[in-house]
Amino acid sequence: MNWVRKHLLAFVAMVTLAILLIPNVIVIIFSFNKPNGRYNIDWVRFSTDAWTNPCGAAGICDSLGLSLRIGITASLVATLLGTMVAFALGRHRFQGRATTNLLIFMPMATPEVVLGSSLLALFLNIGLQTGATAILIAHIMFCVSFVVVAVKARVATLDPRLEEAAADLGSSPVSTFMRVTLPLAAPGIAAGALLSFSLSFDDFIITNFNASPSSVTFPMYVWGAAQRGTPVQINVIGTVMFLASVAIVLGAQAVSARRAQRVA
Repeated sequence: MNWVRKHLLAFVAMVTLAILLIPNVIVIIFSFNKPNGRYNIDWVRFSTDAWTNPCGAAGICDSLGLSLRIGITASLVATLLGTMVAFALGRHRFQGRATTNLLIFMPMATPEVVLGSSLLALFLNIGLQTGATAILIAHIMFCVSFVVVAVKARVATLDPRLEEAAADLGSSPVSTFMRVTLPLAAPGIAAGALLSFSLSFDDFIITNFNASPSSVTFPMYVWGAAQRGTPVQINVIGTVMFLASVAIVLGAQAVSARRAQRVA
């Protein structure tokens, strides 16, 4: 019984992780499938045709490219803006700070249907046509909130005595920020950037409200393909994105472990 109580939490965690990974494993397996019909839902036979021709389905690589461009641009802009807002909220006291905190959390708490329709009405009222530009602005808007939360949590844990020590040693404010503050806040900034990219790349509801017929992102392509047939290339791209995410996480863990060894 003592052994069970000691390892129960780890066992439950492993089972939960396995359940969460089942859909990803299915996606990987069916990326090597050769279906007879239009739908890739029944295993027929092993094939690498989709891997050798990932752009074989009409329009799939165009939609993927658009999602990547919007996701990368939105994450970069949102990370820059969100980092500045996070430092302002975490380090300074100013009039309207509480209101700013409230406004930051509003996009996170607002249902995406409401947010998407409201942004559509705003863009039409100011004369901005739906399309890639409208999607990009919408993604930046809701990604900023997540970046602020991630970076602000990191800023709150920073020891101000390190910056004070740098100033006592003659470092200028700019040099202190670049050499001390920014490296210490880098994990939070990187987490916010990766989170904003995944949210932008994966978004469907807000994108669907503000897209045009010529601006079909990858999630919209998958939704449309599911109604007339699901090409195996969708599973291939999903597998690549999943493996890339795992590689980034493992790389970050390796870097953290190496830094911990150096400190020790």
